[in-house]
Amino acid sequence: MGMFGLVSIATVRRVKEIGVRRTLGASMISVVGLVTREVLVLVTLANILAWPLAYLTMDLWLQDFAYRVPINPWIFPAIGAGAVLLGFLTVAGRAARAAAMNPAEALKYE
Repeated sequence: MGMFGLVSIATVRRVKEIGVRRTLGASMISVVGLVTREVLVLVTLANILAWPLAYLTMDLWLQDFAYRVPINPWIFPAIGAGAVLLGFLTVAGRAARAAAMNPAEALKYE
């Protein structure tokens, strides 16, 4: 819900910008790429910053158990890739809906 809500708010704020870009001849793919690029950069940055903290926290927590499970290093990039994929699908869906809208409808309220 968090990512979906943030993306929904971001696309609602940029409906007029998307309408102007579509009116001036931008393709739907370029508009979707414009909106998704900034969100994917933020999701990737958040993952990279969270990995060391998560590793240290889990390592400290697992030391208290009698039967310790090792932390596999591949789990962090796998979960990060899943988060980026989920972010891309969410943003691309909302941006495609906003880009497919009639540009005149977005601009007539201005």
